[in-house]
Amino acid sequence: MKKILILNGPNLNFLGKREPAIYGSDTLESINQFIADTLNGEEVSLHFFQSNIEGELIGAIQEAYGKMDGIVINAGAYTHTSIALADAIKSVDIPCIEVHISNVFCREEFRHHSFLSPVCKASICGMGKFGYVYAAKFLLEGLK
Repeated sequence: MKKILILNGPNLNFLGKREPAIYGSDTLESINQFIADTLNGEEVSLHFFQSNIEGELIGAIQEAYGKMDGIVINAGAYTHTSIALADAIKSVDIPCIEVHISNVFCREEFRHHSFLSPVCKASICGMGKFGYVYAAKFLLEGLK
């Protein structure tokens, strides 16, 4: 059974309340349940973690070393600012897919740059909660 870490960064714990016109009305809990329900029947063990603190996200990535087969990460605003998260992803050598609920390229210019994209296998944006599922399925297919 493959193990995938679903990692969410700052402010994603406020989904459902935060800017619903951009992020929709789903909560992080309902998105996590949607991912689990959709992947039910797959040979996968999902592990969910969210933090507003950059160091805790880095710690979760490092803790995944030798334990997880893949990472799906929505780093939120840290995507555009954190060289440290990019370095953590590079250091663990675990296939990682970057996900964004909204289409960051239809938003403010500063959201167009990602420090994570160059160290991830792929990036998915603008597909809402489905992006997480597509990322996990892509990882599972690559891990076969």
